[in-house]
Amino acid sequence: MISTVLVANRGEIACRVFRTCRDLGISTVAVYSDADADALHVREADAAVRLPGATPAQTYLRGDLVVRAALAAGADAVHPGYGFLSENEEFARAVTAAGLVWIGPPPAAIEAMASKTRAKELLGVAPLAAADVTEADLPVLVKAAAGGGGRGMRVVRELKALEGELAAASAEALSAFGDGEVFVEPYVENGRHVEVQILADAHGTVWTLGTRDCSLQRRHQKVIEEAPAPGLPAALVDELYERSAAAAKAVGYTGAGTVEFLVADGPRALGSARAGGSPRAYFLEMNTRLQVEHPVTEAVYGVDLVALQLAVAEGTPLPPEPPAPRGHAIEARLYAEDPAAGWTPQTGRLHTFDVPAGPGLRVDTGYASGDTVGVHYDAMLAKVVAHAPTRAEAARTLARALERARLHGPVTNRDLLVASLRHPDFADPARLATGFYAAHLPALTEPPAGAAEAAVAAALAEAARGASRFGGGWRNVRSQDEVKTYGGHEVRYRPRRDGGYEVTSPPGIRAVTVTPEHVRLETAGVVRHFEVARHDGTVYVGPHRLAAAPRFPDPREQTAPGSLLAPMPGTVVRVADGLAAGDRVEAGQPLLWLEAMKMEHRVTAPASGTLTALHAAPGRQVEVGALLAVVSTDAQEEQSV
Repeated sequence: MISTVLVANRGEIACRVFRTCRDLGISTVAVYSDADADALHVREADAAVRLPGATPAQTYLRGDLVVRAALAAGADAVHPGYGFLSENEEFARAVTAAGLVWIGPPPAAIEAMASKTRAKELLGVAPLAAADVTEADLPVLVKAAAGGGGRGMRVVRELKALEGELAAASAEALSAFGDGEVFVEPYVENGRHVEVQILADAHGTVWTLGTRDCSLQRRHQKVIEEAPAPGLPAALVDELYERSAAAAKAVGYTGAGTVEFLVADGPRALGSARAGGSPRAYFLEMNTRLQVEHPVTEAVYGVDLVALQLAVAEGTPLPPEPPAPRGHAIEARLYAEDPAAGWTPQTGRLHTFDVPAGPGLRVDTGYASGDTVGVHYDAMLAKVVAHAPTRAEAARTLARALERARLHGPVTNRDLLVASLRHPDFADPARLATGFYAAHLPALTEPPAGAAEAAVAAALAEAARGASRFGGGWRNVRSQDEVKTYGGHEVRYRPRRDGGYEVTSPPGIRAVTVTPEHVRLETAGVVRHFEVARHDGTVYVGPHRLAAAPRFPDPREQTAPGSLLAPMPGTVVRVADGLAAGDRVEAGQPLLWLEAMKMEHRVTAPASGTLTALHAAPGRQVEVGALLAVVSTDAQEEQSV
């Protein structure tokens, strides 16, 4: 029997595994980098071992250090979580060679399936040869052979860009997974990403625990997932089950895993010559680990997949058949990122982090109020899961829970998630597709309704705060309106003799009660409550995040025309080959690449002109707003002559 488990991971997956271990009476051990010294997963473990350094390459990707930590802490088993070393067969072998129990599939199965190219060959699906790609094959997808999470993936629409994107994807894959192998496959613009959860024991039993739809993605990373995948023909579902079970049996698989497919029509579906007709499934890859989205399967089947992983690792046989499914579950990944600014990751202190949980709602997270989101790791803050009898009910419950969450700190994708769950193209399974965000992002990133009222609440709460701090008091001589601007909304108000406030603009809003933390406003006969909080110059009113406009602009914020500023804190990982100050650059030309929180951001020339300054160099750490380069445009050069 397993008595102590070390989780070779961090964040929410480490916390999630620890939760099951506690329920089973198993002791837990965390590993942590210097950047994670006070992280939630460290605080929740029974013991923790430091991995010196901050970057993944120095810490969580060092299998030798992780094995040494397990032995030092007296663990007798290792759970890899997902990402990092979870699909590394050499790490699995090192764990077992040290006399520890590996809570995962056999190393040989990982080796067979962890490389997407080898997995495709095993199942008779060959990728394209990069040298043979022609204009007729475009668009194509360059993809890392190892790892996942959208790292090392590039869509190529022009043949001349293929070589550069192969190099970029390889460099990113090498940094993320320690393996720079990439391959090319046809890119399907609007297919559905569907997967099957499998669980197998060492006695020949293989469960297929339903389907999941993971079509809503950004940068090839999943955002919203659900189980079961809605609207699939029964015959197709049966085929997915059969192929997934066959893949598991072909490699002697044990433990939890996922087989992923693209469901699509037409000739772009992974080289198919068939057009039209009913949807068909095309094998993408097999993930030899637990998936981020596993909670939706757990909710629908009423199982604990981590507990089952532990049981399989101990040699316990599975029952002949899995439990029967019930209802529908949807998971939303809450990220510290700004979807309206190219999905740039965000960092900073989580002053308040409170997401509703309870019956029908589950929150898996690696953060708590007061924690800091840093630059070294994934930007995901939490997974919020709703389970209900129907898909529509689950979507409604999840959207409302996210809307009610108090998220005071870095910008998040919360508003995008709420808008996505309420969008008609999400409500209709026939319109689910991986191109969802490409088609709808501008509309989905519009500010939530009610921003004007929220600005009024912010202004009045600030006035009440000032009155309570300085004594306030009604003045005999009626002065001009007070004017405040929040989130671009101008608010005019004046104090009343009774201690209340009269709102003069926007019109039609009456202040009912005002305190520094709570405001009640009446509009068109409807009274609404607003909770107000202020941190670091930003005011949070319900789901609204409002920046107060300063009375006088800061002259230090002025930058020279053509300045390229870092959109996020991170590390300069690459500069375009041969690029130097004085070079001629064209609009849209990639100049350099920043990496932060497991995402790579390309900085391009904003216009054609001359690169007059280049301050970036590989390995340089930069803060948000740091000057990276200056491009003097053709128009500016003409004016200076």
